[in-house]
Amino acid sequence: MLAVLVHVVIGVLPVLGFLAALVALDSYKLVTIRSVVTVAGAGLVAAVVCYFANDYLAAASHLDFRNYSRYVGPVIEELAKGLIVVVLIRMHRVGFLVDAAILGFAVGTGFAIVENVYYQHLVPDASVGTWIVRGFGTAIMHGGCTAIFAMAGLVLRERSQNPSLAFVPGFVLAVVLHAAYNHAFLSPMLSTMGVIVVLPPLMLFVYQRSERATADWLGSGFDADTEMLEQITSGRFTDSPAGRYLATLKSRFQGPIVADLLCYLRLHTELALRAKGILMMRESGFDARIDEPTRAKLVEMRYLEGSIGATGKLAMKPLLHAGNKEIWQLRMLESAKASAQPASDAS
Repeated sequence: MLAVLVHVVIGVLPVLGFLAALVALDSYKLVTIRSVVTVAGAGLVAAVVCYFANDYLAAASHLDFRNYSRYVGPVIEELAKGLIVVVLIRMHRVGFLVDAAILGFAVGTGFAIVENVYYQHLVPDASVGTWIVRGFGTAIMHGGCTAIFAMAGLVLRERSQNPSLAFVPGFVLAVVLHAAYNHAFLSPMLSTMGVIVVLPPLMLFVYQRSERATADWLGSGFDADTEMLEQITSGRFTDSPAGRYLATLKSRFQGPIVADLLCYLRLHTELALRAKGILMMRESGFDARIDEPTRAKLVEMRYLEGSIGATGKLAMKPLLHAGNKEIWQLRMLESAKASAQPASDAS
């Protein structure tokens, strides 16, 4: 029993430790622990699905284990893990390279835990050296490949004219890396050392680049949102480019809807400022929480979205700078709102 426990610890602890380090290094706290656990749970499910899929395809293809694990298994497994990442990005739950890396690695972590626990059941008398390879090599490889796919998908989707095809290069890269690891061109220990040597510096480089990009986005976005809010509240809005654009909508929408459009713009800008303020406070070490007025504004904004309809939201898009990061920041507020306990409910 002790040997089994040691094997499981060696097989699971390295990838969990790496994931914990990624979360700890996130100075803006872009990802909550709850999100990490949930996404890792999705990775667990993906591993179970792949077990049955691989079992069926291996029998149907008549390939031996070595060739299947080199050429088919990586495609199936990276596809299962990657679909979770695609859903997260399309739902605007990922905004920056840092949270793409964390959530992508979390998916791979959940996947690797199931795979290693099953391996312990399959080969209970495997040596400690084998478990070092599985814990520090295979498990971290799973997390690293999915993290790379997530980062590549996020970057290319923001730049691509065809968002659906933006995930293809990252998927191909993840499959190639996974297959190369399974080919074992080097000895298992050298392959494991390669994962350990390459992945941490790569993640550190990504974090540094993302931190600078996040700081730049916060600075420019905060200034733009502040200027927009000042124009709306000072009475100078009608003379601004945004005000003149909104005036052109009077011929397309009824008067009450135009008023709702202006209210929607104001609320959206206030919430965007609040989200950026929270990120700045977190980066400075403060535990920023969603207060009751912010929760009320989120409810009001969703009501106004129903009032102006899809056409109204589309008409307001040029004023909202509704890119991935801008939508993500509102999703962040909503997630924090859902997990926060209102003060009135506290015991």
